[in-house]
Amino acid sequence: MGNERPHYYGKHGTPQKYDPTFKGPIYNRGCTDVICCVFLLLAIVGYVAVGIIAWTHGDPRKVIYPTDSRGEFCGQKGTKNEKKPFLFYFNIVKCASPLVLLEFQCPTPQICVEKCPDRYLTYLNARSSRDFEYYKQFCVPGFKNNKGVAEVLRDGDCPAVLTPSKPLARRCFPAIHAHKGVLMVGNETTYEDGHGSRKNITDLVEGAKKANGVLEARQLAMRIFEDYTVSWYWIIIGLVIAMAMSLLFIILLRFLAGIMVWVMIIMVILVLGYGIFHCYMEYSRLRGEAGSDVSLVDLGFQTDFRVYLHLRQTWLAFMIILSILEVIIILLLIFLRKRILIAIALIKEASRAVGYVMCSMLYPLVTFFLLCLCIAYWASTAVFLSTSNEAVYKIFDDGPCPLTAKTCNPETFPSSNESRLCPNARCQFAFYGGESGYHRALLGLQIFNAFMFFWLANFVLALGQVTLAGAFASYYWALRKPDDLPAFPLFSAFGRALRYHTGSLAFGALILAIVQIIRVILEYLDQRLKAAENRFAKYLMTCLKCCFWCLEKFIKFLNRNAYIMIAIYGTNFCTSARNAFFLLMRNIIRVAVLDKVTDFLFLLGKLLIVGSVGILAFFFFTHRIRIVQDTAPPLNYYWVPILTVIIGSYLIAHGFFSVYGMCVDTLFLCFLEDLERNDGSAERPYFMSSTLKKLLNKTNKKVAES
Repeated sequence: MGNERPHYYGKHGTPQKYDPTFKGPIYNRGCTDVICCVFLLLAIVGYVAVGIIAWTHGDPRKVIYPTDSRGEFCGQKGTKNEKKPFLFYFNIVKCASPLVLLEFQCPTPQICVEKCPDRYLTYLNARSSRDFEYYKQFCVPGFKNNKGVAEVLRDGDCPAVLTPSKPLARRCFPAIHAHKGVLMVGNETTYEDGHGSRKNITDLVEGAKKANGVLEARQLAMRIFEDYTVSWYWIIIGLVIAMAMSLLFIILLRFLAGIMVWVMIIMVILVLGYGIFHCYMEYSRLRGEAGSDVSLVDLGFQTDFRVYLHLRQTWLAFMIILSILEVIIILLLIFLRKRILIAIALIKEASRAVGYVMCSMLYPLVTFFLLCLCIAYWASTAVFLSTSNEAVYKIFDDGPCPLTAKTCNPETFPSSNESRLCPNARCQFAFYGGESGYHRALLGLQIFNAFMFFWLANFVLALGQVTLAGAFASYYWALRKPDDLPAFPLFSAFGRALRYHTGSLAFGALILAIVQIIRVILEYLDQRLKAAENRFAKYLMTCLKCCFWCLEKFIKFLNRNAYIMIAIYGTNFCTSARNAFFLLMRNIIRVAVLDKVTDFLFLLGKLLIVGSVGILAFFFFTHRIRIVQDTAPPLNYYWVPILTVIIGSYLIAHGFFSVYGMCVDTLFLCFLEDLERNDGSAERPYFMSSTLKKLLNKTNKKVAES
């Protein structure tokens, strides 16, 4: 019954042979992939060195507090800018990129001012009026009116134009829509004074719109932050409810696996059905209301997302999406109804394994803690690296000067030998960055920082998978369950993984990290090429992104099964990956019948928990629950806490179900190994439980029918 061998065994390796001494995970094992372990340790040492160097050169205060072109903080006590808390950009159009504003390295002169400008003025008009004293406070410190207009604008001593601005995050941003007269780019101004006099107006409107878009994005961020400050404790309560529901679901799954799976399936269908019904009711309610028939395309992007909920087209789109999802799930259930019965038996066995290794439910907390450390180190290092740039000043001269384009210090230049050698030369702001070896290597260090984050994060996930696989494999290969189950199987598996297989885990994580960093680089290049109209380049980039996405998914699948074989046999990564892949290929029909159906059922479980908590959060934050109607906080955007609760609930549910998923995958591979090693006779008995023996009979019938 169990020893029938398909004809394609020879193409996919040799089946495991009977071994009377094999009793599960091998304890007498040696270290594997030592070279990769050494590489990982050296990389960690280098990563720490990069962090120390970044912490030495960077200043994270630049992210919070603005700095002028000389690197001096605005509004800090004990400095000459103590009474100048705001930062003023000479040419805000050059700061239109959100990335530039994030890193606070705008390629234009910046000074600290007492207050932002509140009127429209050009340097040319202010120079010959009573407003010049007001205008001078927005020029570089120490400015003397001893140059011509062209020289002042050329040297960047004063801005070409002032526009009414509002302070936001201690930075002056122009009120673009407050007046229709003043715009600026470079040293050219666009000004209409209302008396028919016009200056050059070029194509500055686009730059101004971008700058205003950044301003609106910052205002949106501030409103979202305000919503978090008044709703954070309710968000935590929602996440606690999600955790309680996940834990309750897992406990019930332990004793009522079959009933819970069918209840889960029915509940998911009902939740989606209610969503469709609610969308239809909202769609019908808005019929005839003024403005409800405006299309989403005509409305465009709005920072207040509540506007979209007053459009019929929004609810129609939601209803169509939910309906498609409902139909897909129902069709899958119809075609997989027999296989679901088989998968339930596998879930029951996984429930028993989790019940005997109950501490495995707490292991995701260890993974979460280690991932938080990786994220914190990566984020802090990235911030320090991004704030390491300095303002670079260079010598400029319209005449023949041998010192042109050399760096200089604007404070000491007037009295330096360079100024004597070239009397007409000037020390002018050039760019943000630096000319040292460290500054030239900043981009490479950021890439290395991202690569190490991927490597270490994947290593942490791999450690969790090997640990859980070792614990659940100990359960499966115990002939008399649970009497033969070793003491503390989870801790034993964790110790074996760190002691013997750090190199193998590093090897698998390295392969995945390389693919992920390539995907990041492709995304970066894709953003840079968006402005290009080269269709071939876009097509090639799309193909590359798709290929590497598929490659990443395949490597994750291969790594997961390789880690299970490492936990059982203690072999190196390549051998384990090959054996796991061949084992699955030798049983490809069973893989299709069982493994993926259980993944689908677990996905439905996650959707049930997320959908239930999401609906509860929606009714609460929109004040639709009368009992607690006055308790819900007032919000700018009620979707902020709702989305946070939904995403957090999914992560929590995924953490609990990931243990079950790893348990099912481990038991499944052990089940396939058991079929090859043993035949169910008295001399070669199966290690599987009676539930899995029934499962074997059903799968054999499926294979015979196919």
